[in-house]
Amino acid sequence: MMRSAWADLDGTWSFRHDDADSGLGAQWHTGLPEAREITVPFPPESVASGIAEPGFHPVVWYARTITGDDLAAAGRSEPAPVVLLHFGAVDYRARVWIDGRFVGEHEGGHTPFTFDVTALVADGDSHVLVVRAEDDPHDLTQPRGKQDWREDAHAIWYRRTTGIWQTVWLEAVPATSIEHVQWLPAGLTGVDLTVRLRGRVAAGTRLRVALRFDERDEDLATIDVDVAEGATSVQVPVPVRRQRNGQAEDELTWSPEHPRLVDATVSMHDAGGCVVDAVGSYLGIRTVGVGRGAFLLNGRPYDVRSVLNQGYWPDSHLAAPSRAALRREVELIKDLGFTGCRIHQKIEDPRFLYWADRLGLLVWGETPGAYEFSATAVQRLTREWMDAVDRDASHPSIVTWVPFNESWGIQRISEDRAQQAYSRALTDLTRALDPTRPVVSNDGWEQQNSDIITVHDYEGDGAVLARTYADESARERLLAGMGPAGRRILLDGSEDLGQPVMLTEFGGIDYQPTGRRENGWGYTAAADVEDWIARITALYDGIRASTFLAGSCYTQLTDTMQETNGLLTADREPKAPIQQIRGAVLGQS
Repeated sequence: MMRSAWADLDGTWSFRHDDADSGLGAQWHTGLPEAREITVPFPPESVASGIAEPGFHPVVWYARTITGDDLAAAGRSEPAPVVLLHFGAVDYRARVWIDGRFVGEHEGGHTPFTFDVTALVADGDSHVLVVRAEDDPHDLTQPRGKQDWREDAHAIWYRRTTGIWQTVWLEAVPATSIEHVQWLPAGLTGVDLTVRLRGRVAAGTRLRVALRFDERDEDLATIDVDVAEGATSVQVPVPVRRQRNGQAEDELTWSPEHPRLVDATVSMHDAGGCVVDAVGSYLGIRTVGVGRGAFLLNGRPYDVRSVLNQGYWPDSHLAAPSRAALRREVELIKDLGFTGCRIHQKIEDPRFLYWADRLGLLVWGETPGAYEFSATAVQRLTREWMDAVDRDASHPSIVTWVPFNESWGIQRISEDRAQQAYSRALTDLTRALDPTRPVVSNDGWEQQNSDIITVHDYEGDGAVLARTYADESARERLLAGMGPAGRRILLDGSEDLGQPVMLTEFGGIDYQPTGRRENGWGYTAAADVEDWIARITALYDGIRASTFLAGSCYTQLTDTMQETNGLLTADREPKAPIQQIRGAVLGQS
C-alpha cells in the first residue's frame, strides 16, 4: 500500500541500555540523559548500529526529535490532517511517548504497529519521540525464532536482535482514510479485495478499484461499490474477454518464470464524487494448492526447488544492511538455480517480499517459534502469527504458511493431547485467515492435518538419499515408521491422504573456503571445493531419482555465525563460481 508522501525516521537516534530497569522511574520517557548514538533500524547487538554490545540487555531506550521538516515530508497539510507513526518491527515489547506523553504500546517482535499521533504533534515543529523496548532473553514464551537465550550463540541459534530492527516512518492521511488493503486470488479469473478503513465514513461514500496491466498497456477492470463502515470486501473480476475458456490465462498469471504483476489503485470518493483518499497497490494473479501428490501452481504440478534462508547478516543481524541487500538476496537465490526460499523462523522485511513478488521467487512464510508450551506462549505466538498473515497475505510470492517447525514450543506433541490440539488449531486458524494457500502443520516431523508432508533429513550420502525416497514403497515406509531424526513424520492417528511429500531440510554441508574455523560446523563436511560440489550434486541426484518427492529445500543459503554450511559466505560471496553451484542444484554439468 503506497502513498507519495511519507517521512523516513531511520538514521541517528539517541540510545541507552537500562539493565537496572530504572528508566521509567527516572522519567527517561521525557528524554534520555547521557545518551549514546545508535543507527536505526540496526539492533544494538550489531556492529551496524554503532553500539555492538551483544550481551544481555533486556531493556533499551531510544529517542529522536521529530522536526517540522519531518512533518512536512510526511504530508501534514489539508486535506491530510491525521499524522500516523509507523513501526515496521520492534523486538519484543515497545512503549512509545511524544514530549513525555504516552502514545501506546505493542507486543510482538516481528510485526508492524501504528499510532495516531495527530494531537501530540499539533503544536510547534519540534517533538521528542521516545521508545522503550523490552526483550527478556530468558522469557521462552516470547516468539523468538533463532535468537539465542544463552549469552553466546551456540548450536543452531544466533545472537539476539533487540529493539527497533525495521523502518520507522511518519505518514499524514485524511481523517477518513484507507488503512489496509488485502488481495487474495479468486481462482485465475479475479481477486478478492478487503479494504479496512480508518475514521468515520460519510453516507454516500464509494470505493473505486482500478486494475491495470502495464506489460500489455491494458486497463483490466474498474469497479465501484458502496463503502461499509470499518471494512469493505469486493470481488474484482478479470474481464471474461481475456480469460474466456482459459486460453489467455498464461499471458497474465504470476509465476517465478513470469512474475507478472497487476497495478492497482484503490480510492474512496464522497457522495459528490470527490476523492477522499487513494493508495497505490499491486497484486499477482495466481493460484497455489495441492493435488494427487503434487504442489500446484496455477493449477499445474510445480517442482518446488527451494533454499533455507535465515535472513541474518553478520553486521546487522535480523535487519538487512541496506534496502539494496534485500533485492540482491532474491537475485542471488534465483542465480543459484532455486525457484523458492523458506524464510526460516523469521517474519521477513516486507521489502524482501516485494522483490520476491517482482523478480519471481516462491516464499514459504514461517512464524518465529517460542520454546515453551503454556497459555502465555500460545496467546503470544497466535496473536503475532495472525498479525503476520494479515500483513503478508497479499504477496503472490508467498505460497505456503508454516506455523510450527520441528515441534519447537510443542516438544511433547507426540504424546501430549493439549499440544496436539494447539498444532491442529493454529493450522486451521491459518486456513481460516487465508484459505488460498497450503499450510504445513509442523515442518519436519510429527505432523497432523497438514496440506504438505515435510521431512528433514541430513543424510550426507546421495545414494542413501536416493533409496530413502525412491518410490511409492519407500514413501509408505517413511510415513508409516520413524523419520530420519528418529521422530514420527505423521502423528499416530493421522492418515496419509496422498498429500505431496517434500524434503524441506537437507544438505547442510560444511565447507570453509578460507580455512577451517574452530567453531564452524555443518551436518557433514567437505574436504575441498571439488568435494563440496560433488556432494551437493550427489544429494540432488538422489532427490531427482525420487518418483514421489514434490519439492525440496537445501540447507542453507548463507553461512550464519557458527554454521558454515551455506552456499554463500555470511557476506553473500559464492563459495564456488555461481554457475558451478547452479549446475549442482540443477543437475547440469
